[in-house]
Amino acid sequence: MNTRLVTVFGGSGFLGRHTVRAMARAGWRIKVATRHPARGFFLRPLGTVGQIDFVKCDVADAESVAQAVMGAGAVINLTGILFQKGQTFEEVQADGAAHIARCAAAAGVAALVHVSAIGADLNAESEYAVTKAEGEQAVREAFPNAVILRPSIIFGPEDGFFNKFAGMARFSPILPLVGGGHTRFQPVFVGDVAQAIVAALSRQDGRTYELGGPATYSFKELLQIMLREIGRRRALVPLPFALASLQAALLQLLPNPILTMDQVKLLKRDNVVAPTAAGLAELGITPTSVEAVIPSYLWRYRAKGEYAAAPVQ
Repeated sequence: MNTRLVTVFGGSGFLGRHTVRAMARAGWRIKVATRHPARGFFLRPLGTVGQIDFVKCDVADAESVAQAVMGAGAVINLTGILFQKGQTFEEVQADGAAHIARCAAAAGVAALVHVSAIGADLNAESEYAVTKAEGEQAVREAFPNAVILRPSIIFGPEDGFFNKFAGMARFSPILPLVGGGHTRFQPVFVGDVAQAIVAALSRQDGRTYELGGPATYSFKELLQIMLREIGRRRALVPLPFALASLQAALLQLLPNPILTMDQVKLLKRDNVVAPTAAGLAELGITPTSVEAVIPSYLWRYRAKGEYAAAPVQ
C-alpha cells in the first residue's frame, strides 16, 4: 500500500478539480476514479509529471470500486448528481457511497473522507436528501472513523449556481424566485471545501462537519448580488412552490434541466450550518465570502465583459 496515494471518486467534477489541485499541492499521488477517464485528462497539468493518474470506474459496480481503491492509503468520495439522467440518486449517492466505504475498509485504507450535503435526512421529502443520508449511514457502518463533510451550496469559477442564473440573466428579462426566494443558504467557497478535505484526511475522528461561508443569504439576496455584479436589471418574480413543481415537471424532461421537481422539494428547507455543528473553524480554515470571489468569474456575463465598469457596491 502506498500511504501517499489517494483515490478520488468524482475527481473530474467541479469540486473534484479543486480537490485534485489541493491534494497535488499537498504532495499526494492521485488516482482519479471516473466513468470516463478521457474527460478528466485536463487535470494532469495540476500536478507534476506522473502525479495524477486515472482509472475507469462506476461507483454502482462494487468490483470496479474495489479495483480503484487497491493500493491506496486514502480515499475521497465526491460523487453526487443533481438530477437523474442515466444514473439514479440511489445508485450514486446511496449504493455508490456504500461500495466505496466497504471496499476501502476491506482494502485496509487508512483514511476516508466522504462529501455529503447539508440537508441530508432519511425523513426528507427530497430523494436527493434521502439518498445522501443513506450514503452517510452506509459510510458510518463500514468505516466508523471516516470524516463526513456536509457543504452548503458551493460557489467558485465553474459553479452551477451563480453561473446558471447569470447565464439566464443574459437572455431572460425575469428570474424566478422559487417559493418566493425566502430559502436561506450559506454558500461556501470551493477552495475552502478542498482545503477542508485535505485537513480531514489527517483527522479521521469519525465526526461530521458542516461547511458554510461567513454569511447567510436568502435565495433572493443571492440573485440580487449576482445581478449587481454583472450589471443587469432583471425582474425577480416570486414563483409559488406549487407552480414551480408544475413547471419543473416539464423542465426535468430536458437533457440538462434547469429545475426538477426534486430540486423544488429541496428549496423548501433552509440550507445553512446547524448552530451546534462543527465546521470550517474546527478544521483550521477561515471561510471566504461570496463577495470576495464572484467578481473574478462573473465578469464574463457583463454586457461588455471584462471591459465593463466595475459594479458600485
